[in-house]
Amino acid sequence: MDKKITIAIDGFSSTGKSTLAKQLARHLGYVYVDTGAMYRAVTLFAMQKGYIGEDFFNKQALIDSLDAIKLKFLYNPDLEFAEMYLNDVNVEKEIRTLGVSQLVSHVAEIHEVRVKLVEQQKHMGEGKGVVMDGRDIGTIVFPNAELKIFMNSAPGVRAQRRFKELVELGQKVTYEEVYKNVIDRDYIDTHREDSPLIKAEDAIEMDNSYISKQEQLEKVLVIAKKIISN
Repeated sequence: MDKKITIAIDGFSSTGKSTLAKQLARHLGYVYVDTGAMYRAVTLFAMQKGYIGEDFFNKQALIDSLDAIKLKFLYNPDLEFAEMYLNDVNVEKEIRTLGVSQLVSHVAEIHEVRVKLVEQQKHMGEGKGVVMDGRDIGTIVFPNAELKIFMNSAPGVRAQRRFKELVELGQKVTYEEVYKNVIDRDYIDTHREDSPLIKAEDAIEMDNSYISKQEQLEKVLVIAKKIISN
């Protein structure tokens, strides 16, 4: 019987981490955990409470309210992936807006937020057989993961993908807004003091600027299956 492993996928925003992670989990019969959705849900909570906006952020108020935030994933068989629930409310659609995207990196900088969510993430992956994507999975959450992938692609390519995705969701955004968000998030994610976005030394870097999702999946599947069978 093949062993089960932990697969950690890190990388910049809009590189398709979640897409690859979902595909891998489906092919391998593994559990998929979207850690970005967890940070987005906390951000949505802060927005709903009036703790954060474009030009203000009451960090202490959010820290003091962390115990009131309950996060969970529930599998949707129609969509074939688990959706994010915040305090028992499905917020999968709300957390994908540009408004949340513009603020999530600021929330993710907070040490107390990261401690709370990393603890939950470690618990989710205790039994292995999990594919988890985010910013610090291979460096902080699962430094001993058997397979680590670090994803990257050109900022313009990522912005175009994200712009197309948001338009298809019915959101009124401009490419310029999305591009600025990509650049801003890159800077914040790589320069924060707590768990900055960096490539783990033993991670396999994948630039998917000019390869299809299927090509990418096939490449990673070959690597994963080789590790699993050894």
